[in-house]
Order: sequence, then structure tokens, then C-alpha cells
Amino acid sequence: MLTLAWQTVKSRTSGFVGAFVAVLCGTALVAACGILMESGFRGGVPTQRYAAADVVVTADRTVQPPDAESIEFEYAAEQPAVPASLTAKIASVPGVRAAVAEQTFPAVVVGPDGQPLADKPSFGHNWESAVLAPYALKEGDAPKDGEVVLDAGLAARSGAKPGDEIRVMTRSVPVAYRVSGVAEAAGDRQAALFFGTAQADALAGRPGQLTAVGVLAEPGTRDLASRLEEALRDDHVEVSEGADRSAAEFEDVGRTKSILTILSGSFGGYAVLVAIFVVASTLALAVEQRRREFALLRAVGATPRQVRRLIGVETTVVALVAGVLGSLLGIAVSLGLRAAFADIGVVPDDFALSIGPIPLAAALVIGVAAARIAAWSASRRPSSINPVEALGEAAVQRRDVGKVRLAFGGALIVLGLGATVTPLFVRGQNAAATSVMAALVLIIGLALAGPRVVGGAVRLVAPVIGRTGPSGYLASANVVKNSRRLAAAVTPLMLAIGFFVVNFYSQTTFTAAVRQETTRSITADHVVTGVTGVSPEVVGAVRRTGATATSLVRTQVITETRSSDSVQVQARPANGLDAEAGAAVDLGVQTGSLADLTPGTVALGADHASWENKKVGDTVEFWFADGRPGKLRVVATYRNDLAFGDYVLSAADARAHTAAGMDSAVLVKSGDASALRELVARYPGVRVAGEVSAQERGDERTQFLLNLIAVGVILGYVAISVSNTLVMSTAARRREFALLRLVGTGRRQVVAMMRAEAVLTVALAAVFGTLVAAVPLVLLAIGMTGSPVPAGSVTAYLGTLAGAAVLGVVSIAIPTRMSLRDKPIDTIGMRE
Repeated sequence: MLTLAWQTVKSRTSGFVGAFVAVLCGTALVAACGILMESGFRGGVPTQRYAAADVVVTADRTVQPPDAESIEFEYAAEQPAVPASLTAKIASVPGVRAAVAEQTFPAVVVGPDGQPLADKPSFGHNWESAVLAPYALKEGDAPKDGEVVLDAGLAARSGAKPGDEIRVMTRSVPVAYRVSGVAEAAGDRQAALFFGTAQADALAGRPGQLTAVGVLAEPGTRDLASRLEEALRDDHVEVSEGADRSAAEFEDVGRTKSILTILSGSFGGYAVLVAIFVVASTLALAVEQRRREFALLRAVGATPRQVRRLIGVETTVVALVAGVLGSLLGIAVSLGLRAAFADIGVVPDDFALSIGPIPLAAALVIGVAAARIAAWSASRRPSSINPVEALGEAAVQRRDVGKVRLAFGGALIVLGLGATVTPLFVRGQNAAATSVMAALVLIIGLALAGPRVVGGAVRLVAPVIGRTGPSGYLASANVVKNSRRLAAAVTPLMLAIGFFVVNFYSQTTFTAAVRQETTRSITADHVVTGVTGVSPEVVGAVRRTGATATSLVRTQVITETRSSDSVQVQARPANGLDAEAGAAVDLGVQTGSLADLTPGTVALGADHASWENKKVGDTVEFWFADGRPGKLRVVATYRNDLAFGDYVLSAADARAHTAAGMDSAVLVKSGDASALRELVARYPGVRVAGEVSAQERGDERTQFLLNLIAVGVILGYVAISVSNTLVMSTAARRREFALLRLVGTGRRQVVAMMRAEAVLTVALAAVFGTLVAAVPLVLLAIGMTGSPVPAGSVTAYLGTLAGAAVLGVVSIAIPTRMSLRDKPIDTIGMRE
């Protein structure tokens, strides 16, 4: 059978091109997602501050319920601190030469003009940790109290040398320090300032806690990381070596790895779903075009099992070759995605992907498995027909749809429509995600019921097309008699239109809802923001001027939701506010009072409180942004959870669980604007802004672009499949074109007939694609903004339709003209 299948593939190469392209591109897409996921675990940048450390010990950022049997977990947004007492325990492990305590905190050198001098992130450290790089003194001496050692880059930018005085800002106004020395080390991702041990501990503001512990190994020591993991298994720490040290050192690298893990999981899920759908539809079309060949095999004695096996082996041969090439192509796709993510600031420019064999092998297995499943499904019909009826049935395309397929299609349509109402009851990002998934379910349902649905639509418009002339009559007769073929052409175009429209406008609608509610909820007259945050001192200083002010700390909490035997761990947006926030914000409080929002208390969004069955006075448990557990008393519930998240903590609690210990902004009600500007001028990098959402708007744009890139890649694959399907479908009709020309139809009339079919194909795809996107989007818009019109520019929708129209018409017109180049008498005698 393998020999026969190989001979068939070689002799009918053109017939397998479509399936080859579908598997090739699908495998490349899945491989790229796999590489991104692996990079989320193993990728990184060369370490700088820990370059000489053999192992780095940090607090574990993984949050997982201790009694949960599932593997559900979340990553804490902030790096937790390590108990200082752990240093002695680490030093006692055999093979450890030294355990070095390391402190990291914000520290910026301020120039004479009051502006930060560093052109990169700048941090302060304790001088003892300099050995971990190692930083070597180039000039001067180690720092004492009131002194600082600058790295060579900072010294050059400031023009400072040992003995000079500079101003350094940490979490307060700039303070003068004497430069005791200049140190130098490899790497330049961050600027470094070194202080004496006692001063660094005080500036870090975390008594008895450290950022990390760097471990230097005894010469010849092996498996030190494993020994440390065993010794510290009950201390909730993470032991890093090799490239993983960069995630412990650089906050942006750790955040990138977390983003890549989450993004590749969700993006990969969509990619696998779309790839299976595209491969299945392409193979179904390829098998359908060979129905006469399979009918002949059945007529000369081939059993159904032999026909199915032949199709399966042919598909496996093609899928293996395409899968191997697609997996390798996935490397290029992943590098392109990394570059695109770097352009929008999601991934550092120097972040290196981890490209290993596991994602490539997994993509190959998924591609081949999808092709085999699609082949099994496509082979059921040609292998099951009666040999006597085989050739007769092959002459005319079967019009009806199988009952099982129709039932599945109807069930999915009902399920998709049911899911579209979710945003009327659930708000937030989950509502937008549900709308996207509902649209995909509707598209798959329509694809299964496609011939029946498309056939009904065609019967409505065919009479109109038939009255436009001979070419219109031919096009009308073709689409009526071959609705299955038309449905195969409409489905991928519908998928492309619906998929992009629902993804694009669900994001724009959600973003508009957040902005609308934020604008309505922030009643402050002035907003104080900073490049790297706002010192907690500022809010007190503002209040002393007689104005009403509250800190605003953007953060998150991690919650667990139990349902039967399952546990869902989820990161939720949260904010920190002061008890005086009532004058500067309007949360839409329903029960309780924000005046009671003190450390140890929390306010909940009304919808979330209802879901969790919590009310004022109850206790809620969750994990803070640094992964530390919290148990707080509910003092209020509020309505405006899109603007403030599901949890509002006291600003002190929220700030205490961030590494920087800074406010995100200060909201000021009333007060003298000029006096406020004069006050904040004492804090370099801090300014009075016009609105609180300036930083958040940047974050929203980044998230939007991130989603747009991911969707764009999938859409590119769908576009290739659309062109692939339409070219296959049109090229297979060359004998039909030859017959029409032999009976007197002119070349121009054939071209006009196909043009009419192309226009009908695009029109039906536009209508169905718009409908499957419009239903969930309208309900999402009503639930989020109160208006049935989704937010966002109509240009994106019109551009999508125009792109689909060009793609559809060109993909049909080119193979039509190529099929008409040969003489009809030669073409009619060619095999299919």
C-alpha cells in the first residue's frame, strides 16, 4: 500500500499541493508557538550582575494552592523577597564557597538640571554583592556610610570621580552622596550604584529581607543547583543557574518569560484549532476532487478499507514531508514574531529564543495527526459507496449533507449562539475572550452545515444572477447544482473575515469600555505621575498643602476558584487606594464605605463579590502581587470594576507587596495647580498629568498590538489557506471549462461566468463572516458600553472586506485564465 500511495503522490503531485501547503503552514505556526512557549521557560539574555554566580536563589514566583491536585498555577507579577536568614542555610550546603546577600532597589543619579542621568534602568545594591558580577574597582575605595560607588557608565555620564559629590534619588527626594569609587564589569543593560551594607538595607526598605542570594561554588563542584533545591525544598524558593539567572536579575526578562508562556498557550490553542480546521477542509476538498478515481477503484473491486487506507497512507506521506519542512519554517516564524514583539516593547531587544527539538517534534506530531484525522473523515464517503452506484454517483456532485454532520453543525451553531450572551452577565476580559470563542464555534458550525446554508442562500440570489446574461445564467446554474463546491470556497473566506473582525473589535470594544468607565470614575482635578512611579511621600506632601489626595497603586491579586474537584488559579487586576479616595474617585460603591479601607481590608467588585458569595464583613483569601498570601476583611463592594479591577486594597498593602514600593500615581482633588507643580518639581521624573490613564493607555496599546500581531499571524495562515482552497477548486474545473468551450461558449463568457461566481463567493463570505462576528460583538458592546455598536474604526472592517474580495477574486481569476490557455480538445482528454 505504501508503494501504491507513493506512486500516486508522485504521479498526481499537483493534486497534493493544496494539502501540502495547508500542513506546511499549519505546522510552522504550531512550531512557532511551541518555540515561544519553550522560550518562556528557557529563553533569556546574558546575565550581568550575576555573571560570576554559579547559582542564584530567589523567592519562587509560582503561586499554586498547596492542597490542589491540579497543575493550575500563576506567576506573581512582583518578585518576592528572600528572608535574610536563608543566607546562612545556603552557605552550609556542601559545595558552597560563599553565599552572598544581594539587595536591589530603585536608585537614580540626578544631574544638575534635576533630570535622571541614566539612559537605562538604574538600581542600587549593597557593595558585598559586587563580587557576583564581578564588579572590580577601577578607581577609589569601597563605599562607607554616605558614600556610593558608581559603575563606569554612570561615572562617565555624570563626569563624577572619587571625591566628588552627586545627588541620588531612591524613594524620596534626591540626597547628596560622596563618590568613593568607580567600578567596572561586563554588560550594560542596567546602571548600578553600590552603597554600604547598612545603608543599602535601609534604602531597600525591607528589614530582614533580600532580593536574592548569589552562590559561589567550590572549585570542581557539580550538581550544586540540585543540592540547593533539595536543601531548600521547604523554603518556597527558586534555584536558577545558567541562562535562567537572567530572569532573576532582570525584571523585564522575568516578565517577558511569563508573557511568552501565557501568550503562546492561548495563541497556540487558537493556532492548533485553526490549523486542524484548515487542514481538514483542504483535504476534504482534495478527496472530493478525486471522487471519480475512488469510484473507479470501488468498481474494480477495491474494498472500503483499502480505499480508506490508501487515502490515509497518501496523506501521511504528504504530511510527513510538509510537517518536517513546516517545523523548520516555524523557526523563522518564531524569530519574526520575536522581532515584532520587540518592536512594540513586549520583548527586550536582546532576548534570545530557546530553539530546541521538543517544539519542532510536537508540531510535526500535531500536523501529521491533524492530517490523518482529516483524511479519515474525508475518506468515509468515497470508501462507503456501493460499487455499482460508484461511477454514476461520481458523475454528479452529491447535494445533500450527512445527517451526523448536519446535526453536529446545528449543535455547534446553537452552542455558539448561547455563548454570545455571556457578556450580558459577565464583564471584563473574559467576556471579550468568550465572544471570540463563540464566533469560532459559529464559524465551525456553519462550515459543517455549509452546503445546506449556502445552498439556501444561493437559491435566493441565483435567479437574479441568471438574468444578467449567458455568463450569469451559467454561473447561476453552476452554484445551484454545486453548492458543496461553493460552500468549500465560501468557508475559508468566511473564517478569515469573521476571525479578524471579532478579534479586532472585541479588543477595541473592551478598551473603550475601560476608558469610558475610567473617565467616569476618576473625579480628581489633577494627577501626579512619574516615569518610574511616584514616591509615597508625595501624597502626604500634597495633603499638607490643604488639597485632598489619594495614592493609586496599580497591582494584581491571584485568586483560586474551586468547582467540584477542579481548581482554577487566576491573576486579577487590582488597585490600591487610600481611605480618603472617595473625593477623588467614584467607584460606584454599592455597600459599605471606602472610608473604612485601611490596611488589612479590601473592597470587591460587586459582580465578583456576588460570584464568590461575599458581603461586607466577610473575609477573603488570595495572594498579593508578590505571591504572599493575604486574608482581608471586606469593607465595601463597588460597581465600576472595569476601571478598578475586582479588588481594591489599601494603598499601603498594595505598595508593600511591590518590589519598587512606589505609587503608580497620586490623584488630587482641588488644590492650587501651580503649587502642586512646584511641589512635585522636587522629585525628578515626576509631573502633573492631565489624566490618570496616561500610563494605562500605553499598556492598553501594547496589549492591543500584541493581540493584533498574534491574530495577524493566524490570519496570514488563513489567507494562505483561502487562496490555496480557491485555486484548488478552480483549477480542478479545467475539463468543465473545456467542455463549455467545445459546445460553443466563448472564452470571455467562461471568464465572465467565473467572475460572477467569484463575486458571489466573496459576497456570501462577507455576509456570513459579518454575521458570525456581529452577533457576539453586538452583545459584547451592549454588555460593556451599553451601546449595540462595537467601538473601533469602521476602516478596519471595510479593509477586511476589501482584502477578502481581492484575495477571493484573484485566487479564482488566475487559475481560470491559466486553465483556458490550452486548447479545449486537448484539455478534455486529460485525466482529472
